[in-house]
Order: sequence, then structure tokens, then C-alpha cells
Amino acid sequence: QIKQRYPDFEIVVVDDGSIDNTAAVATDAGALVISHPYNIGNGAAIKSGIRAATGDILVFMDGDGQHDPEDIAKMLEHMPEFDMVVGARVKGSQASVGRGIGNMIYNWLGSYVSNFSIKDLTSGFRAVKADVARSFIYLLPNTYSYPTTITLGVLRTGRSVKYIPITARPRNKGSSSIRLYHDGVKFFMIIVRICTLYSPMRIFLPVSFIMFLLGSVRYLYSFITEGRFTNMSALLYVSSVIIFMMSLISEQICHMRF
Repeated sequence: QIKQRYPDFEIVVVDDGSIDNTAAVATDAGALVISHPYNIGNGAAIKSGIRAATGDILVFMDGDGQHDPEDIAKMLEHMPEFDMVVGARVKGSQASVGRGIGNMIYNWLGSYVSNFSIKDLTSGFRAVKADVARSFIYLLPNTYSYPTTITLGVLRTGRSVKYIPITARPRNKGSSSIRLYHDGVKFFMIIVRICTLYSPMRIFLPVSFIMFLLGSVRYLYSFITEGRFTNMSALLYVSSVIIFMMSLISEQICHMRF
């Protein structure tokens, strides 16, 4: 469908150690195929595609038929005005209710971290300027969640992002290998890691405030019931100050890096 709609486009298919004839079919269809000798991961496939592509704008699509090639034109309408254009799945396009709720939580957390309204943090359908994509290769994980990493990286470095609504179709075959709880924790840790890389105070300050609040509550309780200041209150206050000072140092290091 991509070749029919956009005959001049370069099409790169990354075969990440599949056990079927994906590479042969894609080659016969006219795509440039890059084959990994074994399964490395979704993120590794994306990085291989970024390295191989020669265009000025890169469009990423999942290989399971969920994304409609017709939507590519809608994305490119906003290029190069924006550095990245993302297809945000409309309500009802999520694979399951659980995944939909999880994505809502990630969207909220990502919006807090980036101070930008993120519509779909984990969407794999996006168009990115090639130089921008290449600048984040070193950050992308080999497994899942490359969309999370590149989105937060682009936003936190002051680049522009546009979200357009899309409808994701049911996958052609197979099922997702993402596990809600196991991979959900990984996604959360990636968000925290990217946040501490670009804006550490967004993570440290709330933790410092919580420690200070707990120390104050503990002190108030012990003062009323025992009439004294306890070691636990002191520990919580000291922890709050240490975390706050760490946030200042981390923020300074972050600014010097960039």
C-alpha cells in the first residue's frame, strides 16, 4: 500500500530475527530489508532502520498492519514545521481496556515530565526529522518503549511535537508480546530515567516535598502524644534536605551538559 500511494518513498523493513519468510516477501515487494541474525528487540530494529534510511524525514510504522498508510500524508502535511508528528490513537483503538488505562497513566506522567500535553506516549506511528531521530539513537533501548524515550527526549530538548488523531486497525496476525505489569514497570522506569536526564528537579522535588511533609506529620503526632521531637522526624527532615540538594546538583549538571 505504501508503494502504491507513495512510489518515490524509500521503504526499509527490519526483520528482527523472524522465523517466517518476512525478509523474502519484503524483498520481493521492493523494500530494502535489514535482517538481524536473531531477535534483538523492537528498539534495536528501530535503530537499525534509522541508520539505514537516507531520507530527510523518517516515518516509523509497526509491521503488524495496525497503521494505515493513508495517514502518512496527514503527518507529512505538518513537516518540516514540526520536528516530530505522532499518530495519536483515538478512543477505542487501544488493544484492550487495561492497555488503554495504562497508556492514560503514561500520558499523564509524560505530560508532567515534559510540561506538554501528550496525547499518546506509546504510539509507534510517527514521522521524525532524520537528524533529530539520529541524535537520540544512543538513548533508545533495544527492547520496547522507544516511542516513550524519543518523545520525552524531543520535548525536553526544546523541539516541537504535533499529535494528529488516527484509528489503529486490529493487527493482521499474532498478539502483542507486551506484558501489562512487567513491561509497565519498565515503561515507568524509562520515563523516570529520561526525566532525570533532562529535568531532574521534576523528579527530585516532589520526593523531597513528600519527605518533608512526612517529617512534619510525624513531628506533629509525636509532639501531641509524647511531647518530643523523635529520631524518625529528624531522619525524614534530613532526607528531605539531602534530596533537595541532590536535585540542585543534578539540575546544574544537566544544564552544563546541554
